[in-house]
Amino acid sequence: MTDKTVEVTDAAFARVAKVLAGEPEMDALRVSVEGGGCSGFSYKFDLVSGRNDDDVVLEKDGATILVDELSLVYMGGSVIDFVDDLIGQSFQIRNPNAVASCGCGTSFSI
Repeated sequence: MTDKTVEVTDAAFARVAKVLAGEPEMDALRVSVEGGGCSGFSYKFDLVSGRNDDDVVLEKDGATILVDELSLVYMGGSVIDFVDDLIGQSFQIRNPNAVASCGCGTSFSI
């Protein structure tokens, strides 16, 4: 895990901006990794107000995404995307560190 950055697609930034526009008391989307899920770790998405000292801040066109340093250890080199297809709409994370994931797409193992 040498790459400690996270990339965000234009589609994901656009969706975050749209969601935050409807939630005036919130100012960012926090993406984090927590233990649990069917493959060992799971991604968590939360609307938040404010940021922590250890947050990596990703901003574009009025959208802010926060990733804390601990989660970045597991997410380094990942791409956060927003997909809108026939199956539905969802944020998806393409994580090169994950050696396995589950069908729901929110759980992975390293």
